[in-house]
Amino acid sequence: MDIIFQTWSWYVSGFLIGIIMLALIYFGKSFGMSSNLRSLCSMAGLGKRVAFFDFDWKAQRWNLVVVLGAMLGGFVAVHFMSDPSNVSINPSTIYQLAQLGIDAPEGKLIPDALFAVSILESPKSIFILLIGGILIGFGSRYAGGCTSGHAISGLSNLQIPSLKAVVGFFIGGLIMAHFLLPLILN
Repeated sequence: MDIIFQTWSWYVSGFLIGIIMLALIYFGKSFGMSSNLRSLCSMAGLGKRVAFFDFDWKAQRWNLVVVLGAMLGGFVAVHFMSDPSNVSINPSTIYQLAQLGIDAPEGKLIPDALFAVSILESPKSIFILLIGGILIGFGSRYAGGCTSGHAISGLSNLQIPSLKAVVGFFIGGLIMAHFLLPLILN
């Protein structure tokens, strides 16, 4: 049982993801989290008003189970299996985050300056969350999927559009982390 509660190496996790992807390809399924938003909208009846949501969402039920499993797994991992004491952050990263006003997560996995409930008291934080959510939702639809769909499923299927999307995600992430985030947080 002890192996389940330890951090898994990248090659074990990567191997398991690869096995899951082979199984999905074998059964003719494609993985992606953002497609569940379309299914939820279709379930809510938006297909009667918007043609994009008019499809057989029941064929995607298995993917909704994946989302529920990810949420349940995340809850179990954080509340029953996590050990924040074994998280070590590079001192250079701590220094750079301190320059942006972000504290090091002492005894936690995430910093309070970004993830505490108290950030909802700030209109600036609420605005950043709303704009970020809209951009992520729009971006995943515009790119034809989210990072997990393109990077895991699309690349496994050797799709060139997914390769282009993943390169774009990385470039966008670098621009955000190095140029835009310091402007937003200051």
